[in-house]
Amino acid sequence: MASVKNITFAVAVNNRGLFEDNFLASPCLRWPGDCQILAQEGFASASIAYNDAIDKSLNDLIVFCHQDVYFPETWLSQLQSALDFLEARDPAWGVLGCGGVTRDGQVRGHLYSTGLGVLGKASDPPAPVQTLDETVMILRKSSGLRFEDTLPHFHLYGTDICLRAAKRGMNNYAISAFCIHNSQQGLILPEEFYECCKHIRRVWKDSLPIQTNCIRITRFNVPIYLRRMREFYLRYVRGKEFGGTRVQNVHRLFQELGGMPDSPDSETRPKTGRRQANEASTTDPS
Repeated sequence: MASVKNITFAVAVNNRGLFEDNFLASPCLRWPGDCQILAQEGFASASIAYNDAIDKSLNDLIVFCHQDVYFPETWLSQLQSALDFLEARDPAWGVLGCGGVTRDGQVRGHLYSTGLGVLGKASDPPAPVQTLDETVMILRKSSGLRFEDTLPHFHLYGTDICLRAAKRGMNNYAISAFCIHNSQQGLILPEEFYECCKHIRRVWKDSLPIQTNCIRITRFNVPIYLRRMREFYLRYVRGKEFGGTRVQNVHRLFQELGGMPDSPDSETRPKTGRRQANEASTTDPS
């Protein structure tokens, strides 16, 4: 049975300041359990970075997340509730996440993303989804699931591993475990994102259409064509490339969203009872 008492966090890091001000400031890390943190730096792609983390993980339960994610004190207990629910109903689950979408585009899970607001609902049971957002993903090392090394860059690796789990008969779920993605939301997606879309479309052609949190990937690529037209308009007509910016004090944002005060101390790095591996940064994992 999966338990948060022994857990590994794998974080793709390319900006130590963001890592320290957000992830390492997370109150859920200040608990007496056995928590391993792998800061994955210097990898050519997210898939390579996270497969390396799977190999290094000392625990079965692994959380993969962005460096600008903030986990409240209640996050681990909410994750455990989801694990307990699935242990009784679907113990062979594949991948979990805090945000995901169904095949018909319905958002599931529960998180706050800068520029987008609150996504999903609190207290909902784990909901089956086609794909999960890469912000936070959870899997078990013992499941044998791995990320696709040939997928380039730092996009859609969550989509790919969800499809791999589904191909093996595993269900993927978005869970109600609230966290904050303190990101700078880009209205214009980088060219690398569209390269990843081409990869997913080619490798998973038998699974089309594929609904991701950003775009719907189809046989004839109409949604991608329309999005690129919109991006051209936003960039060259409106001169607008970002839909939200990071906040400096993510704990204050959590309180403003109705969170309970966590009284964080000035020391944000993991303390006694945690193992930190000084491994790992990526190109732009946020």
